[in-house]
Amino acid sequence: MSLNNHSILIVEDEPSLIFTLRDTLETEGYQTRVAENGDQALSIIEEMPPDLMILDVMLPGMSGFDVCQKIREQNLNFPIIILTARDQEIDKVTGLNIGADDYITKPFGVKELLARIKARLRRSDEFNNGNTGTITLGDVQLNLDTATVIRPDGEFELTTREVEVLRFLSGFPNEPVTRKALLEHVWRYEHSTSTRTVDVHISKLRTKIEMQPEDPRYLVTMHGVGYMLKLKQNS
Repeated sequence: MSLNNHSILIVEDEPSLIFTLRDTLETEGYQTRVAENGDQALSIIEEMPPDLMILDVMLPGMSGFDVCQKIREQNLNFPIIILTARDQEIDKVTGLNIGADDYITKPFGVKELLARIKARLRRSDEFNNGNTGTITLGDVQLNLDTATVIRPDGEFELTTREVEVLRFLSGFPNEPVTRKALLEHVWRYEHSTSTRTVDVHISKLRTKIEMQPEDPRYLVTMHGVGYMLKLKQNS
């Protein structure tokens, strides 16, 4: 199969679900590994990061949210799909705000999960292999190929989501982009998802690309609308 080189780490403590997930994914040609708690997951990732992780929120000891946060703090940007048994908005928003790429609520259909996995891996491959270019913001250079920000005071790492936000905004230079558009095209979520998710990510992104994030010059808020990336126009 075309995707059989992708590895997926399953972080789950329910034996029956582990069996179902592993059997389903391996039938589709994916390589799988399993961790039954957060410490095991982090140990496996340290040895060899996966191409994608399926992460249960309710784990013994360290929660799935804690695992996700620790991974993102290490600037590891592989896609993370969180599993939650609680169909509550706060769980979804919490997961997205700490760096998860997608969520699915138990019980879920196998076809839905496989579709989400394929979509996330496709976007991850496009990010890793694509020619995303560079953006200059005054004295700040954004290299979207290497996901780095070069500023007079140092170099900073961009997450995959931050690169995707910049790529989308740069497609509409000097034009307002709504939060709804960002959610639909970057997060790929339905309109009911809280727009606070976008605001939190924009705030973190500003600390990396703006010399004075509290008074942004380039990634500006369009009140009542969304955000705009101000780029110098070529004459």
